[in-house]
Amino acid sequence: MHTIVCIKQIIDPEIPADQFKLDPNSMRQLRGGLSLVISAYDQNALEVALQLREKGGGKVTALCLGESGAVGAIKSALGMGVDEGFLVSDQPLLESDPFGVAHVLAKAIQKIGVPDLVLTGCVSGDTGDKVMGPLLAEALGLPCVTFVSKVEVKDGKALVRRIVEDGYELVEAAFPLVASIISDDSNVPRYSKLKDIMAAAKKQVPTWRAADLGLEEARVGAGAARLQVRDVSVPQRESKCEILDGETPEERAERLALRLRELKVI
Repeated sequence: MHTIVCIKQIIDPEIPADQFKLDPNSMRQLRGGLSLVISAYDQNALEVALQLREKGGGKVTALCLGESGAVGAIKSALGMGVDEGFLVSDQPLLESDPFGVAHVLAKAIQKIGVPDLVLTGCVSGDTGDKVMGPLLAEALGLPCVTFVSKVEVKDGKALVRRIVEDGYELVEAAFPLVASIISDDSNVPRYSKLKDIMAAAKKQVPTWRAADLGLEEARVGAGAARLQVRDVSVPQRESKCEILDGETPEERAERLALRLRELKVI
């Protein structure tokens, strides 16, 4: 059983809001000096893959399209217990829209060798897109199941638990297939052990460029984008401090209540 997990390196969502900056020209996030992590749902996908390997054996591969520094995301995955990792890093590819990204990842997966199972996070942790699983499945010509919390193997087929609004569905599908993973109590990402982190730091991560994958310029990059982002902005925050006088706590409380009613807060 071979599982490939597609992961994405993003800015840590826990950073203070005032550290988040946008490039006004490219409308992309500025990453310089900020903490970078694997997108949260991709971590859940890694956990699902590792649980599958623990039950039935096999191999787990991490695959990432990103800047050269995204090798850190691959090594984080290796620290969790992934067997191997590959990075695709070429500046023109990083400007691709989701359709282009799916094409790049599909080419990389074909170079590795199409596995039994391809996993992605169901939501991109930075842009909020929920499309990579289906787009990747289309590019690979494979079936896709979305919003999956758990994958099991039964009688040579995949039995997946798919989260829906009022519960879950059990879906049976033939391998190979693509599944997008949602967060669930059953797939909370494990903590990496120190010895695994140290071992991962020493591992070499193969890095591929566009030429290594035989990619056509017409299919990737900004020029091939079908999706055009018109504007991205950071919400403006305004704050104002108003001091209410009063000689006693009761008087101050009364004035506060009156003021809150005026502002229609209560």
